[in-house]
Amino acid sequence: MAIENSNNSAIGGTGASLEVTEGYRRYVLFMLLMVFTFSHVDRHILAAVLELVKDDLDLSDTQLGFLTGFAFALFYATLAMPMAMWADRHSRKNLIIFSLSVWSLLTMVCGLTTNFIQLAVARIGVSIGEAGSSPPSHSMIADIYPPERRATAMAMLAIGVNIGLAIGFSFGAWVGEHYGWQMAFFAVGGPGLLLALLLKFTLREPPRGHADGLSETAGQLKRDVPLLKEVFARFWKIKSLRHLIAGATLNVFVAYGVVAWTSSFLIRSHGMSISEAGFWIATIAGFGGFAGTLVGGYLSDQVGRSDARRRMWLLAAAAVIMTPFYVAFLLVGNTQLALMLWTVPIFIGHFYLPATFAMVQGLAPLRMRSVSAAILFFVLNIIGLGLGPQSVGVLSDMLAPDLGSDSLRYAMLMAGTATLWAAVHYTLSARTLRADLEATTSSDQSAN
Repeated sequence: MAIENSNNSAIGGTGASLEVTEGYRRYVLFMLLMVFTFSHVDRHILAAVLELVKDDLDLSDTQLGFLTGFAFALFYATLAMPMAMWADRHSRKNLIIFSLSVWSLLTMVCGLTTNFIQLAVARIGVSIGEAGSSPPSHSMIADIYPPERRATAMAMLAIGVNIGLAIGFSFGAWVGEHYGWQMAFFAVGGPGLLLALLLKFTLREPPRGHADGLSETAGQLKRDVPLLKEVFARFWKIKSLRHLIAGATLNVFVAYGVVAWTSSFLIRSHGMSISEAGFWIATIAGFGGFAGTLVGGYLSDQVGRSDARRRMWLLAAAAVIMTPFYVAFLLVGNTQLALMLWTVPIFIGHFYLPATFAMVQGLAPLRMRSVSAAILFFVLNIIGLGLGPQSVGVLSDMLAPDLGSDSLRYAMLMAGTATLWAAVHYTLSARTLRADLEATTSSDQSAN
């Protein structure tokens, strides 16, 4: 197979005949962005109609926290690892298509549920489907884009979080308010099945190691991919990687704890309607996060060219700067001022995504890339997605007898200061980052 890289040279690869031009490279990235976007539309649709579900099914905040957090995160994070192990040995494209089809169908099933148990089971089904998409997507991008362009490419993928959030909260809230929360699930689940068909007939898989100037035969790939316990052992030995993941996890803990409950917060504490709350979340968290992710990816690539440690210093500074603005957003009584203050932590708070995605792929050996991404998502989602919304929900119920409708405000505040802890881990990650990157590069070169 002939592979055309950025300087028009040819590199041998594996699999079906495929020519990777710059245009096709961008197409693959765009298609993977669409998949990531659809996953976050379907993930956030419940949060967009949370108050409608609460009233219709008579649920507590603790139950809502479970549905938006742990019910999704546990299976999503756990099953991502065996799926990623499969992807490191077989077709990443086919796994992505299968996963997209499953979660889109189960999202529609959510609209058929009539009680807490049924909805919880359906949400678990959505999480099982989504577990198979992100790790192989990261692996494919790392095989297309070289290290010096990787954070920017990962930023383009990561904006799917914000696009999906904007669509989920704006369109989902509008459909929910006018046609019922059940119809919102049908409206966002159906298009994913059409996207799966498009991927089936247009997407091809890049050869592993292409962007790093390496290549492997299919036989080498299946023989050399390590066991899961070996990947965990390797992760634990890389100090910079441990601290990077710890910092990102704390960021996600705050981010998901905020996003899952912001609609309810704006409704309860600022008197907004569901569609008004959805509009502002889509505008600020969607487009502000979109801009922050792109800027964060660009800045990460720029500051890290001469010294990779600067990527971590950038994330540490962002975590410190955003915290007082987030606190002010929750405490001020004026709605317009609160929304203005919220734009700062939303923008800066998304810097960590592309840098984290890129650095994990850079620190992971070639044969561990899909599984490395899965381990990242496991930790991020068990603690961040799982415990973030759940912790806020439990705290809100505990504070409700004394604080009434303000209980959610202070529950979100208590969870939100974890960003300062994240800054400590980013700083510690920088200490050994350069040496760890050099060790990974040497390991890959000797293996080939």
